[in-house]
Amino acid sequence: QLRGGKSINKAGYIRINSVERYEHALVMEKHLGRPLRKFESCHHKNGIRSDNRIENLELWATHQKPGQRVSDLVSFVVKNYPQETLKALGH
Repeated sequence: QLRGGKSINKAGYIRINSVERYEHALVMEKHLGRPLRKFESCHHKNGIRSDNRIENLELWATHQKPGQRVSDLVSFVVKNYPQETLKALGH
């Protein structure tokens, strides 16, 4: 149980208990100014399901398969682990 009436499930998604919805979907709906349609889903670019910043979310027209887009994962590592990235490149 998290503060503010939130909980986190075993898969790592944050749930807003008062409305029984996932936080990432609510963040995307607020950004779009409308509810998600039945065929839409919200994807976490960096693979961290509790990172619900709008810049980490993208709208998908269908449900995505489990996994992480390689380009998104590489960008996340380069941005968030610059020293480790340089070491891995031999610098």
